[in-house]
Amino acid sequence: MTSREKVLEIFNRKSTNGGAMWTGHPNDATVPIYAEKWGIEPTREAIFQFLNDDCRWFTADSGYHHPSGRPAIDPAYNTPRETLSAGGFFANAETLADVDKYPWPDASYCDFTEIYRQVEQFPDKMVFTGMWCPFFHNVADFFGMENYFIKMYECPEVVEAVTERIVDYYVAANEKYFSELGNRADVMFFGNDFGTQRDLFISPELFRKFVLPSFKRLIAVGKKYGKKIMLHSCGSIYRIIPDLIDAGVDILHPIQAQAAGMSAKDLAQYKNDLAFVGGIDAQTFFVNATPQQIKDEVHRVRDILGPNIVISPSHEEVLPNVPAENILAMAEAARD
Repeated sequence: MTSREKVLEIFNRKSTNGGAMWTGHPNDATVPIYAEKWGIEPTREAIFQFLNDDCRWFTADSGYHHPSGRPAIDPAYNTPRETLSAGGFFANAETLADVDKYPWPDASYCDFTEIYRQVEQFPDKMVFTGMWCPFFHNVADFFGMENYFIKMYECPEVVEAVTERIVDYYVAANEKYFSELGNRADVMFFGNDFGTQRDLFISPELFRKFVLPSFKRLIAVGKKYGKKIMLHSCGSIYRIIPDLIDAGVDILHPIQAQAAGMSAKDLAQYKNDLAFVGGIDAQTFFVNATPQQIKDEVHRVRDILGPNIVISPSHEEVLPNVPAENILAMAEAARD
């Protein structure tokens, strides 16, 4: 059985024993550390091969090529912006006419030839792909994060219009991407971090009004082309997991174990509705544990959520403070 077949069984919740693993995305500074430790080439692919990783991840965002080199989404757009909370181009927007002042992207400028080439290199692996679609963050950047949440009350129609125009692009780009992708990959993977360590950034009610409709639009594209829907969100999102299931999410990533309500035991109630990718705490545990403790934790999490889980760190960006021997222990334990 190939990695692709094995993981697809897990995602279909038909696996009998699981046994799959995704390393995540080793940070640029992490790659040479692991390479030296294991005596391999200093590339992510060499790390994946050394660990016998079952998955690969290729976003389609780099396929946008504007004739003048302008990015698809540029929240600052000639507006000085030095922090995440600083206001962007729509910081002072109050009317729908203001929304039309931004040069919105055109999906006809997308050329996905290079992304398809990358995907085609791994026909036997489970490939996660599609536009990353971080519209929640895009809107927050356009308004400024605190301002975004305030405008949900003060100018809801403007917030909805900006969100709609951003998602229009992601829907059109994904439509183009997946229509030409065919059966070269099985999973549409996109992400928005809408949880903090303790709770959601906004109430479930505001989430359902301003965020969930866009999720449904994006998910509809993936479902149209027969893809499993894998959603990334860091933080505590337990209060809206039923909404995500109803919207069509099949797989939840990365299961930030230390966030409120996101432990394996907390999420076990959704085993009949979701598959999972992640679950091994990367905030402190991966950094400080011994390899044997890592293996014990992999077995514990899999006993709770398995076989419907692909073992992986609880954040895909593997930082340099995560010991190489601990990542190796995770990979070994995932296949026990």
